[in-house]
Amino acid sequence: MRPGAELTVVLHQTRSPDNLGAVCRVMANFGFERLILSEPVVQDFSAAERMAVKSGHILSGMRVAPTLAEALQDCVYVVGTTSRTQVVRRSPLTPEDAARRLAEESTRGRVALLFGGEQRGLSDEDLTHCQDLLVIPTEDVQPSMNLAQSSAVLLYLCHRQGLTDAPVVPREEEPGARLGTLGALSGRMRAAMLAADFLNPEAPEHVLHELERTLMRARLTQREAELWLNAFKHLVRAVAPGTSRG
Repeated sequence: MRPGAELTVVLHQTRSPDNLGAVCRVMANFGFERLILSEPVVQDFSAAERMAVKSGHILSGMRVAPTLAEALQDCVYVVGTTSRTQVVRRSPLTPEDAARRLAEESTRGRVALLFGGEQRGLSDEDLTHCQDLLVIPTEDVQPSMNLAQSSAVLLYLCHRQGLTDAPVVPREEEPGARLGTLGALSGRMRAAMLAADFLNPEAPEHVLHELERTLMRARLTQREAELWLNAFKHLVRAVAPGTSRG
C-alpha cells in the first residue's frame, strides 16, 4: 500500500531556496519524486541546488502551479499539514494515521501531502482543498516545525508504508474523483444555488465549503463526479438561463 508511485509533495508559498533544496533531498532519501510548487515566493530555484544533494533530478523535474487548486487538480486525496490543533469543524489526524490514509487512498489515484509556507503555514481557505489535515505533536515551547524537518518526519512515515508485510492493494477499477473535477462541480453548484436563492450572495463560502467537504468524504469516482457535474450544468441552464454554457 505504499503511495510512492502516486504521492505528490506540494509546497505552497515556499520562501526559502534552502528549504526547497532540503525537501528535495528528503524526497530522494525516501524514494519520492513528484514535487509541485504552488504560488512560490522563491523564484531563484538554482539557489536550492546547494541543499538538494543527490536530488537534482527532483528539483529539475518539479512543476510550478500558479494556484493551489491547479497544483492539486489531478489528485483524489489531499492531506494538509498544520501546527494548529484547533481548526473549525476539523479533527486532525496523527502523522501515522495520515500516512496510512495516503497509502489507502493511493489505490484510487494520485494523492498529495501539502505543506504551507514558512511564514504563515496553510490558511483555513487553503485547508478547504484538503480532505484531511494532520498535526505533528510538538512541545508548546516551539509548536511549529521547519519545513524540511516536518517533511522528513512525514515522508519517512509514508515510506514505511511500503515496508510492512501487508499485501499490495490493487487499484480500484474506477479511479477516484480528481479535485479539479470536484472544483468545477463546486463552481456549478455555487452558480445554481445562488440563482435559486439558496446561498447568501454576501457570504456564500461558509455553506459551500460544508457541501464541498461532504462531496470529498463521499469518495466519489471520477465517473460519478462527472455525472454530478453534467447534472448541475443542466440545472444552471434551467435556473439561470443567461449563464455561460462552459
